[in-house]
Amino acid sequence: MTITIQTTSQEETMKIGELLAKGAFSNSTIILSGDLGAGKTTFTKGFALGLDITRVIKSPTYTLIREYTKGRLPLFHMDMYRIEESGGASEIGLEEYFHREGVVMVEWANFIEEELPMNRLIISIEQTSLTTRTITLDAIGEEYEKWLNQFEGWWTNERES
Repeated sequence: MTITIQTTSQEETMKIGELLAKGAFSNSTIILSGDLGAGKTTFTKGFALGLDITRVIKSPTYTLIREYTKGRLPLFHMDMYRIEESGGASEIGLEEYFHREGVVMVEWANFIEEELPMNRLIISIEQTSLTTRTITLDAIGEEYEKWLNQFEGWWTNERES
């Protein structure tokens, strides 16, 4: 199942993340892709809000992994662009995160493709103008398809209200 949404503000991008988090389940994996400045951190801020996480959300570019454990579910936000500089996936215990209670959100997942669970949600954010983003959500696996189906209803209700 695939859903494509166009947003015209940071608030809308955050709202998509927030609504999506309503259906988040433990041990879920989200792949987040997009160029620098596309809105990945903005989306993640909204997602964290939907998980009732109150800490300030920052990009994990230089830390590789940021853990937000106080919320409805823990959020493990990863940026794998510099994974090799840290000794690789096994050196930082990456595989363990995919078996922990919580949501794993991975940027630059192509660097750890072999470590990723087969079932996952893939979110691509493309900046189409200064304020416009095209967000594509693609579910792989039955549980993720159910989640995306729920989200579609919530997003429709949000737009109609």
